Amino acid sequence: MSTQDTRQARDFFAQRLAFLTGPYELNGQIRRNEPITIVDVRLPSDYQAGHIPGAINLPQGKWHTLAGIRKDRTAVLYCYSQTCKLASAAAVELASAGIPVVEMEGGFEAWVKNELPVERA
Repeated sequence: MSTQDTRQARDFFAQRLAFLTGPYELNGQIRRNEPITIVDVRLPSDYQAGHIPGAINLPQGKWHTLAGIRKDRTAVLYCYSQTCKLASAAAVELASAGIPVVEMEGGFEAWVKNELPVERA
């Protein structure tokens, strides 16, 4: 691996760390009461069936409203699974509106698979 390749790798992984989080990391942020807003971008029916504790539901079509989101808090977005791109799409829209954003990798599926707490509406 050349020096240029190692610089590119460093930059790539630094970007990942800046804009992605995982279920355990998010659970730690919740336990530490960090100033974040957890945003579930799934359908309201799926949100009601179970969601990350404290999450607000902002499904596609409502992202532009920024309902429940504050510019002084990082919005941690999640959708259904690792292959779902809704959270990434929402992140583009929210970041364009000046909201700091992070995506939780793996979506709600990863949260449940790791046996983390689930809240029901």
